[in-house]
Amino acid sequence: MAGQTCSAPALAALLSAGDRTGNATAAAEYICSKLEAAALTSVDITTAVDTTYLLFSAYMVFAMQLGFAMLCAGSVRAKNTMNIMLTNVLDAAAGGLFYYLFGFAFAFGSPSNGFIGRYFFALKSIPSPGFDYSYFLFQWAFAIAAAGITSGSIAERTQFVAYLIYSSFLTGFVYPVVSHWFWSPDGWAAANRDPSASLLFRSGVIDFAGSGVVHMVGGIAGFWGALIEGPRIGRFDHNGRPFALRGHSATLVVLGSFMLWFGWYGFNPGSFITIVKSYGPIGSPIHGQWSAVGRAAVTTTLAGCSAALTTLFGKRLQTGHWNVFDVCNGLLGGFAAITAGCAVVDPWAAIICGFVAAWVLIGCNKLAERFHYDDPLEAAQLHGGCGAWGVLFAALFAKEEFVNEAYPGRPGRPHGLLMGGGGRLLAAHVIQILVICGWVSATMGALFYGLRKMDLLRISAEDELAGLDVTRHGGSAYVYDENSGGNGGDDGGFIMKGSKSTNRV
Repeated sequence: MAGQTCSAPALAALLSAGDRTGNATAAAEYICSKLEAAALTSVDITTAVDTTYLLFSAYMVFAMQLGFAMLCAGSVRAKNTMNIMLTNVLDAAAGGLFYYLFGFAFAFGSPSNGFIGRYFFALKSIPSPGFDYSYFLFQWAFAIAAAGITSGSIAERTQFVAYLIYSSFLTGFVYPVVSHWFWSPDGWAAANRDPSASLLFRSGVIDFAGSGVVHMVGGIAGFWGALIEGPRIGRFDHNGRPFALRGHSATLVVLGSFMLWFGWYGFNPGSFITIVKSYGPIGSPIHGQWSAVGRAAVTTTLAGCSAALTTLFGKRLQTGHWNVFDVCNGLLGGFAAITAGCAVVDPWAAIICGFVAAWVLIGCNKLAERFHYDDPLEAAQLHGGCGAWGVLFAALFAKEEFVNEAYPGRPGRPHGLLMGGGGRLLAAHVIQILVICGWVSATMGALFYGLRKMDLLRISAEDELAGLDVTRHGGSAYVYDENSGGNGGDDGGFIMKGSKSTNRV
C-alpha cells in the first residue's frame, strides 16, 4: 500500500476488483496508511512551527541585551560608558558558558527534586523528548536578562572582576534554582507541576514570564550589591541631601527603552513556548494559543503605556518637569509588572497594573533617597519593586478561563482574588515573594559582602572620580571638550580625540 498514491482512482481500483472481502481490507489498509502519514506530517509541521516561534522569541529576548546596553550607557556619566557597555557584553558571554555548564541543569534537569535540577549538565542528553536546543537558548536569554538588571544597580563604582564573579554565580546557580522552583515541572511551587504532584495551595505560583523569577531576582541582587558598596561619590552631600548624577545621553536611554519594548514581545508572548495549540472547536480562528499570544502582547503594551503616562504626569507634579529619563523607567516598570500575569489577565486589568507600577516605582525612589541608597539605573526599585507588585497583581486579577488555558489539566484551580477565585493564589504568590527575597539575599548578599571583605568590590575614590573608562579600560569612549565645538565654535561638543590612559588591573 505504501507505493500507492492517495487518489480517488487508486481507491476505486482497489474496490472494483473481484474479491470484495480482500479488497475491503486492502482499501482499509490503504486509507489508514495515508491517514497515518498525514498525521505524522502534521506533527512534524506543528513541531517545526512551534520551534521556529520559540527560536524567534529567543532572538527577541536576546536583543534586549542591546537595549540594556544602550539604556545603561545613557544612564551613566560619559566617563563610565565603556565600562558599563563591556559589563553588558560579559553578562551575555559569561552567562552563556555558565548557564550551559550548570544553570540549565539546575533549572530544568529532570527528573529531580523540588529544589534543584540534577541532569543535563553541559546539555548532556539534549535534545531529549522534553527539551530541544531551542528551549535552552530561550531560557539562557532569560538568565542573562537577570544578570543585566543587576549590573545597572552597581554601575560607576564597581571593580571589573566583581562583575565577572557575580554574573557567573547569578546565571550559573542563583537564578536557575529560582526558575526551577516556579517553572520546572518538578519545582515545589510550580503551577505546571506534573499531574501526580500536589500544587502549593492547590494553585501553584502563576509567574508566567517572570516578574518574580527574573525581575525580582535581578533587582534584589542589585539591591544588595548597591547597598553593600554604598552610594557613588557626590550622590549625597555632607548633610545627606540628594544630588542628581544624571546620565549623559537621553538619546541612548530612549533607544535602549524602545529596544527593550521590542524585546518584551518575545519575553512575554514567547513564554507560551508553543503557538500551534487549539483551545476550542477545530477550525475556530479565535480559540487557540495563537489568540492568547496576541492577548499577552496587548496586555504587555497597555501596562507599559499606562505606566509611562502615569510616571510622566506624576513626576511633573513632583518636579515641574517633563523628564524623559523618568518616563522611560516608568515604561519599563510597567513591563516588569505585567510580566507575571500577561497571559492570564484581561487588557483592561493591564492598564491598572501599569498605573500602580508607576506609583510603586516613584515611591521606591523616594524611599531610596531617604535612606541614602544609590542605584544609578533605579534597577532595584524598578525590577524588584515593580516585579513584586506584578506578582501580587497576577494573584488579584488572573481570570479563570485564561488560567485554565495557560495551565490545563487541573480543573477547579484557584484564580485571581478580585475575579472570584479566592485567596489561595494570593497566598502562593506571597510565599513566592518571601522565598525569592530570602534566597537571593542569602546568596547574592553573602557574595557581595565577601567581595567587599576581599577588597574586590569597589574601586578607589581616585579611580571613581577620574572615571572607569580612563583608569580601567584604556581611555574614554569619547571626550567632551569645553573649548571646542563640532563646528569650530566655543559652545562645546563631543569630539573624537586621543586621551592618555591610566590602566589599573
